[in-house]
Amino acid sequence: MADPTGLSPEGVGAGIAEVDACSLEIERKYDVIPAVICSMCCLFGIIYCFFGYRCFKAVMFLSGLMFGSVIIFLLCHKEHVLDTQLSVEASAGIGLGIGLLCGLVTMLVRSVGLFMTGLLLGLLLALAALLVTHQFFIPTTVWVPLGALLGSGMLFAVLTLQWQKMFTVLSTSVFGAAIMTVCADYFVEMLALAKHVYECLRLTPGPPLCWYSWVILGIWPTLSVIGVLVQWKLTDNSFSHTDVVLSRRQKRIQLMRIREKDAKKRQQAGGQEELPAKSARQTDWHRHFS
Repeated sequence: MADPTGLSPEGVGAGIAEVDACSLEIERKYDVIPAVICSMCCLFGIIYCFFGYRCFKAVMFLSGLMFGSVIIFLLCHKEHVLDTQLSVEASAGIGLGIGLLCGLVTMLVRSVGLFMTGLLLGLLLALAALLVTHQFFIPTTVWVPLGALLGSGMLFAVLTLQWQKMFTVLSTSVFGAAIMTVCADYFVEMLALAKHVYECLRLTPGPPLCWYSWVILGIWPTLSVIGVLVQWKLTDNSFSHTDVVLSRRQKRIQLMRIREKDAKKRQQAGGQEELPAKSARQTDWHRHFS
């Protein structure tokens, strides 16, 4: 006999399972090391989001450090190096060492640091677009998200080199807000949102996000806008990262001018001392022959 309600037992079970997925309490088991790392990252995110442009050199160093460390860690941990599978500690050590070198390069070479800052901004914006698009359409090939990430990253890297202050403020605010969002995701739902983003990049269909995941995701644009407003209000026109370079050049020019003046004074003083000596010799010569 057909069910007059039109609901089959399988459908009822699926509906209950779907409801229970978001209504069940999340098991939270925090380890010491990940919790400490997440807390430090949250602190770095606050500095990035609200004081990124003011701490220009520190931000350039941290950007290179995190970008290089993460890339090298994933390569060493996922791939076989010299036909051996490295442990997590060894991969983290190698990633940290190369990340320090990348951080020094991005801090000392300003164009490289700006390029890295714009690249991070492009990657984050492309990631947000892919996450929203994944809710309605799933691409059939992995080259679509990869091309979107690379294209957006290169575009914003070039734009950051052209308009340095504006895109540096925007990039540091967006990146700092993203770090704080991931930290909130870890402490609230044990990185469920980060895992969903990873599945989106792999084009793997998964369960929809729960309402609290969307609330955590909403932290990202909210803090990004607040960070841009705070940084723009703090920096305004009273501070520029180029002032440091100009002041150093001005100090060098002033030092060179002071040295040139000292050299001219010494030459003039030496010439004045030679003139009385010559006149005295001439008078002695006249007296001797007169």
